[in-house]
Amino acid sequence: MRQLPVLPLAFLLLGAPAAVAAPVVVQVQAADGTPLPGAVVTLTMPGVAPPVPRGPYVMKQQNIAFAPHVLVVPVGASVSFPNLDRVRHHVYSFSAPKRFDLKLYGREDDRSIAFDRPGAVALGCNIHDAMSGVVFVTATPYAAVTDADGRVRMDAGAGRGVLAVWHPSIRAAGNTLSQPATVAGSGLATVLRLRR
Repeated sequence: MRQLPVLPLAFLLLGAPAAVAAPVVVQVQAADGTPLPGAVVTLTMPGVAPPVPRGPYVMKQQNIAFAPHVLVVPVGASVSFPNLDRVRHHVYSFSAPKRFDLKLYGREDDRSIAFDRPGAVALGCNIHDAMSGVVFVTATPYAAVTDADGRVRMDAGAGRGVLAVWHPSIRAAGNTLSQPATVAGSGLATVLRLRR
């Protein structure tokens, strides 16, 4: 995987007691410096147990769109796909982590799929080609989707690990770039700018 360039002074300690979880704040920027919303940021730390699915996890079909557009779930999660539209949908994925096909179903109907392998699972509707979404399955408890300002905040323990960002616009294996990261007891803040 290609390394993410880190801007000068990107690593900045935040004030927080060392005995509690340390805040990790990441801002992801596109190559031109603009915020990148909808990116998934993960922090993988050695020895940290995978998250236990606590659900419910829901990917709605509403207004001829998947909502949310990107849903982060832990490995082993069961995701519900309720149809809230007045039209029928046929949800599918050809992605390697989870291939599935939910045949045509109507309003107020609900189907579920269990996701047992990590990775990005691209969603589509066989009836409405413009519909797209992603279920991002992760084995780390430290994962979040960037907001409109390209930011995420999570609480993690101190230590060394790997900080990764996934977005469909990233031209690397698995649409993911990663770099080593050190979280101090007081936290970590960084800006990650994608390369052109």
